[in-house]
Amino acid sequence: MDDTIARYCEFHYGQSYFGVPNFPASLAEMCLRLTRDRPRREALDLGCSVGRATFELARGFDHVTGLDFSAREIQVGAELLEQGFTRYELLEEGELSSLREITLADLKLDGTREKVAFYQADACNLKELYTGYDLILAANLIDRLYDPRKFLVMIHQRLNPGGLLVIASPYSWDEDITDKEKWLGGIRKDGEPYTTLTALHEILAPNFSPVGDALKTPFVLRITQNRFEHTLSEVTVWEKRKPES
Repeated sequence: MDDTIARYCEFHYGQSYFGVPNFPASLAEMCLRLTRDRPRREALDLGCSVGRATFELARGFDHVTGLDFSAREIQVGAELLEQGFTRYELLEEGELSSLREITLADLKLDGTREKVAFYQADACNLKELYTGYDLILAANLIDRLYDPRKFLVMIHQRLNPGGLLVIASPYSWDEDITDKEKWLGGIRKDGEPYTTLTALHEILAPNFSPVGDALKTPFVLRITQNRFEHTLSEVTVWEKRKPES
């Protein structure tokens, strides 16, 4: 593994830092609370990275699919699925690193393996088979897409009526990833500040109703033993409206 993949392995499966709870596990727990009295047949973890939330969602759902654009990240989830453990070298400083091993059994997730599948996919151009979900989690995804509006406009087609879309994002727009004209927010519109949250409400309004208020959720990404990134990701929840009878 390269340093970036190992960093995400630690972010998903390693220890927590500075008292900040594990982010993928916390999001999955939130999703399970939200769906406590709702159908829990199929869930989609879109932009699943190395897969922690995918496994965590399977604690409550009958089946969970994890999709990510990165084949290297999906490979970690697939390895855990196949053999129940993975190893990675965690950067300490300079050229020094330490070997880590994580197992699904230690995380009490081994029993979810039969309910999980991982595939490589483009969130902006999903195959037709990825549909019929009761919940879709898009964690730290929209600001990493080349066309986030296209994703948001079509995503209702993949949810069952009454299904939930959970979006988490720090809105860290970057022209190297998303052309500026396709940023959802963080811009001026008609001379006035225009936020990503405002854009989400406008784009999702035709098919979704918001559930509760936006919630800022922290996460810590370990870079080295002495360097960490502390970020807030804003979580919003959207319910796909049922057809009028």
